[in-house]
Amino acid sequence: MPQSVRLLNPILIVGCVIITVNFAVRGSFGVFQIPIADEFGWLRSDFSMAIAIQNLAWGIGQPIFGAIAEKVGDRRAIVLGALVYAAGMVLSAWSVTPFEHQMYAWLVGFGIAGTGFGVILAVVGRASSDANRSMSLAIVTAAGSFGQVLGAPTAEWMLTFLPWQQVFIVFAIAILAMILTLPFMRAPQAISRAEQEESMSQILGRAFRDPSYTLIFLGFFSCGYQLGFITAHFPAFVTEMCGPIQPGGVLHSIGITSTSALGAVSISLIGLANIGGTLLAGWAGNHFPKKYLLAAIYTARTLAAAAFIVFPITPLSVIVFSLVMGSLWLATVPLTSGLVAHLYGLRYMGTLYGIIFFSHQVGSFLGVWLGGRMYDQYGDYTTVWWIGVAIGAFSAIVHLPIREYRSAPIAT
Repeated sequence: MPQSVRLLNPILIVGCVIITVNFAVRGSFGVFQIPIADEFGWLRSDFSMAIAIQNLAWGIGQPIFGAIAEKVGDRRAIVLGALVYAAGMVLSAWSVTPFEHQMYAWLVGFGIAGTGFGVILAVVGRASSDANRSMSLAIVTAAGSFGQVLGAPTAEWMLTFLPWQQVFIVFAIAILAMILTLPFMRAPQAISRAEQEESMSQILGRAFRDPSYTLIFLGFFSCGYQLGFITAHFPAFVTEMCGPIQPGGVLHSIGITSTSALGAVSISLIGLANIGGTLLAGWAGNHFPKKYLLAAIYTARTLAAAAFIVFPITPLSVIVFSLVMGSLWLATVPLTSGLVAHLYGLRYMGTLYGIIFFSHQVGSFLGVWLGGRMYDQYGDYTTVWWIGVAIGAFSAIVHLPIREYRSAPIAT
């Protein structure tokens, strides 16, 4: 059976490994917020700005690395991304001022872009058949969730016997180790003759003139806002706002003895629940219109976030919210990337999805930065949380007018 027809193939497996490591490191940064701020006496907004810049750099770097991969090859782009990612982690480990930390966050963000969804999903998409593409994209996305399951608890565990600087170095070594998997990643160019004849400028012009592309761009903003805010601030939010862990209770009996530990576990639970949620989204993307699935996901997120903040915040509500939000967490990624591939083809999918992803990361930047800024100003996260609820509702609405059919390539 040809490689492009099989669901499981070396390209998919390597893509999963790279995304797992990428997200394990990236998903752990919220755990470092309190230790770093306490060591240097930084404001919460100082560390938040570093993560916000990291997310913005990720968004800027995504279409750049997508274009690099399409010009010089996927594997070279991934190697470059891994080197930049590791360098950013090492330099961040030696930073002692907020300015230094924020400067090196640019490198970390660009490194995440070079080893992240924009490049990897495009490779996997080209290596998949039409029948398997939605599920293949979902499997790689779920691998990111698996990385999130591992990242935050691993960082929390290592912080019990290593300073945060050494944990950053360990993570940099893990990032460089990803390069060893690349010899197995050789993606076929599964594109049509019409796509081969269409230049990047032509397809970008076609996409930019299409209102559906604009709606996808706008809709992905809230996904980034919500994910960025929760990843960066939820562990600290839980630590400070949640009721105490009851001695002798279920959580205490399984080793969760403090709200700090619950905060780290909550990020892990989000990732764990999202494995199933993302795979379900990949399956559904093959059977139902993607725009309606995306609208439903954003609606469910909005309702879950509103309910969580309205009711008392307890250890049980944290766990329930983590599982519910987790099932919706990255479910948007295979649907959004699959929709881009369906509408505009595979040839320049990395660049087109990268531009859409920039909107996601602008939202992430604002979610992270506003979280720290408003915490310093008001002493809690309530306002920034309700902003996330409002823009989630906006995203649910803007996906509905999308015309989910493929426009014709420009005649040459």
